[in-house]
Amino acid sequence: ARGFSVPLQRPADCGADRYFDSSRLACAPCGAHQRQSAGGSSCVCEPGYRMVSSNGGFSVTCEKCPENMSGVTQDGWNCITCPKGLTLKGNCKCPNNEILVERSIDGILLNEALCIHCNGSEQSFSASDASGSRCVRCEKTFIQVSKSCDCNSPNILTGGLCFLASEGLPPKGIATVRFAQLGITLTSAWFLKNLQSSAFACWLYSNLTACQALGNMCVMNMNSLSSSSTDACGLFQYIFVSTARVGVVHSIPYWRHNLPWLYYGDQPGLASQVLEKNHFPTTFSFKGTDKDVKLQFIAASFDAAGNFLKWQSLEGGLLQLCPDTQTKLNAAFAFGTTYQQSCKISVSKILLDFANPVFYDLFLEYNGGNGQQHLWAVPVLNLNLQYNEKFVNQGSNMNNWLLTRRFFLVDALSGKENDLGKPPRVIRIASKITISIRLVSHTQKGTIYPPLITVGYTDVLIQNPETQSVMVSFAVSYEMNQSEAQVQTDIALGVLGGLAVLWSLLKTAGWKRRTGSSIIDLQTVFKFLLLYAGDLANVFFIITVGTGIYWLVFFKAQQFVSVLLPLPSQEEDFVTYIACAFSLKALQFLHLLVSQLTVDIFFIDWERPKGKVLKAVEGEGVTKSATAPVSIWRTYFIANEWNEIQTMRKINPLFQVLAVLFFLEVVGFSNLALMDASSSLTRSSESYVAPWSRILRFGVSAALWVAIAVLQIIFFAVFYERFVEDKISQFVDLCCVSNISVFLLSHNCFGHYIHGRSVHGHADTNMEEMNMNLKREAENLCSQRGLLPNTDGQTFQISISRKMRLHYDWIHETLTRKRGPARLLDSSANTFEQSTRAYNAMNKFLSSFIDHVHKEMDYIVKDKLLLERILGMEFMEPIEKSIFYNDEGHSFSDVLYYGNETTLLIFDILFFSVVDLASRSFVLAAILTYLQQEIFRFIRNTLGQKNLASKTLVDQRFLI
Repeated sequence: ARGFSVPLQRPADCGADRYFDSSRLACAPCGAHQRQSAGGSSCVCEPGYRMVSSNGGFSVTCEKCPENMSGVTQDGWNCITCPKGLTLKGNCKCPNNEILVERSIDGILLNEALCIHCNGSEQSFSASDASGSRCVRCEKTFIQVSKSCDCNSPNILTGGLCFLASEGLPPKGIATVRFAQLGITLTSAWFLKNLQSSAFACWLYSNLTACQALGNMCVMNMNSLSSSSTDACGLFQYIFVSTARVGVVHSIPYWRHNLPWLYYGDQPGLASQVLEKNHFPTTFSFKGTDKDVKLQFIAASFDAAGNFLKWQSLEGGLLQLCPDTQTKLNAAFAFGTTYQQSCKISVSKILLDFANPVFYDLFLEYNGGNGQQHLWAVPVLNLNLQYNEKFVNQGSNMNNWLLTRRFFLVDALSGKENDLGKPPRVIRIASKITISIRLVSHTQKGTIYPPLITVGYTDVLIQNPETQSVMVSFAVSYEMNQSEAQVQTDIALGVLGGLAVLWSLLKTAGWKRRTGSSIIDLQTVFKFLLLYAGDLANVFFIITVGTGIYWLVFFKAQQFVSVLLPLPSQEEDFVTYIACAFSLKALQFLHLLVSQLTVDIFFIDWERPKGKVLKAVEGEGVTKSATAPVSIWRTYFIANEWNEIQTMRKINPLFQVLAVLFFLEVVGFSNLALMDASSSLTRSSESYVAPWSRILRFGVSAALWVAIAVLQIIFFAVFYERFVEDKISQFVDLCCVSNISVFLLSHNCFGHYIHGRSVHGHADTNMEEMNMNLKREAENLCSQRGLLPNTDGQTFQISISRKMRLHYDWIHETLTRKRGPARLLDSSANTFEQSTRAYNAMNKFLSSFIDHVHKEMDYIVKDKLLLERILGMEFMEPIEKSIFYNDEGHSFSDVLYYGNETTLLIFDILFFSVVDLASRSFVLAAILTYLQQEIFRFIRNTLGQKNLASKTLVDQRFLI
């Protein structure tokens, strides 16, 4: 296959004797006595040669001129005698104030060129124009000053204008431009040519374009002021101060007649008065028939020479340097929609598109009420402005700001040195433009303060425009004073945080009583801090969720604008609260895991042997009668069921994650988190998509998490557990059917008891007898299942005495000397028998304890007081007798995932939110949230299974 490759050649690469052939996109040689034209795309004759024919490109025929007619006419077609010499191009030249004449009035070519002097006398006052081809009336200042077309000493000639030296002119200007970011000060060719003349003409004649041009040069110098400088801004200030007598425009004290309005004044505190004293005389709303959601910005534009160009609307991307669709560009001025646009632009494109700077005075248009349209001047905060060589507009204290009026996008003019026809050495670009709209506090009608446009410029030293680029941005932000909201948040945080301290102290006191200790030691302090971490996490969670939902509801649902979203910089405290909530909740969650993985649990087997069996005695060769053994399979079965419900939750975690993700990404609830006024769940692909609000993202996602979780809990509690299966209640029933009770200690002297003693006396029976027993129980032909006679109470909270706990620990030490299933294979028979005896001893001790056999370690059964239930603590201390509290709510689930759903749910929400705020991706947050759920569930299952095997002597190999 043939390639389709061509060499890259540019007109500049062709040299003097070749031209750029646009049909071949390559350089081609010129003919004899020819050279490249100024444009580079054709050939022209060398000096001393005239054209005979020319069809463009290389199709040029040249002929040498005779010796007596060595010059060539301006059009290049004829030879002519030049009495006063030749230019470098071989054309005739004339002295100053003379014009070149090559043809007679009827077009006949002269043999010898004429240089005709322009008459500068009082009758004509004419001089040659810039091209030297016509006599025109000389500039009026020459006539006024010298009554001629000459500006001789002692008169001053500057910028093509003539001034009298004795007229009290402004001081001599400094034609320099300082580029502070680069540390460069240049002598500008534009300033050198026009600064002094513009200042003189503005001062003497109040020339409108001269005053505008002087103002533009001050703007190109970043409006920077110095008490000792006579640069462009110094000259402007000199004229401004000296013309106070001429009056002001539109009663604005900073806008003098004939001068552009550049400054608001440098009085301390003036900026805050300009921005906050008066309200913008139009209200804004999001919904209803009176909705007004468009900001009508309009700008008066001027060129560098001071000529007014036209009024221009900002719609259409006038100030947006980044290319985009018209719809998205216009979205920048929809009220309430935070707009952000940024991109990189090539310096070469900037030089091409913005060769001549344009200056703007920005206004906001509004209806005055009588049908007359009015304009409100928009102040400019120039971040590069210097006052006495110090940047004054960098801080947030507006009392120190110096507001201005005029700005530009690109200045490729002031950075030109020596020659205006050459490329600039330095260009200045408005790399950051932000229009800020601030809402009046406590407004109910959508009243705003005057807008503010903030402009930050970047100085670029031109080296290689093709490879250099600049990052530019344009934004429209909406803000309101958040100090009151912050104060309210701080108050809520302080009050709830104080209540959390009290609540944690109560829980610590309850924990101390449940541990059977009254000494405040380091462990107590550590426990208090852990409990307080969980409660403080709940405080932060309540505040952040409430804040998020508040902004979601009141911002999206408002008709007249009364609130605006916090700016990203104002969201930092909110994000910090979320981070604190997550960190503290993670600490509480880990504490919960450790607590659940270290509970003491034992399965009390009430089954008694049925008769005797013959058993061979090892080593003696005889058989003896022995008590029939009780099957261990019921205990294994209960242990497996307990193991299964350890990580059961009140909701389905997978469904929760998928449902939240479905509503966010498929239904479109995520669009409610955009910083715009729309409450629609769908967005057009062609419309502008506003940036995300972190507060709204958290508010939307948290609200969905809570709503879906509440619906799940209601569904499982009302329908599923009632009509399908309730595994917690089924476990209690299974214990009773299996004739096994569960003795569980979550604290040193506190725990739970599930009374599973069979009302039939035996559970190790055949199917027929089992069905018969269940039938008798269904027909109320036997006693009730409760611990106390004629009661159904099977679950209890237990508060045991210190003596009972010491006895339990004494037996348990023997039980747990050897751990793990390997004992059954590798340990000695004596150790195994010792552990078996310890297990039997624990079973016998606990069953006898339940049967009130040990009078010194007896217990009583009572109901908890209402206040005890509310506070989650016990007022009575079990000194002599243990206390069994009736429990109707299966509180033993507190040592399971099931009883801690609130903690788990809040941890999931905060984990999801933290990942989302870090990645701005709901999908990634959902995936990682589900993964962490599975990881912690695996850890809880694995370690919980080991703890179960260790504490109950159930071989772990039988836990499946």
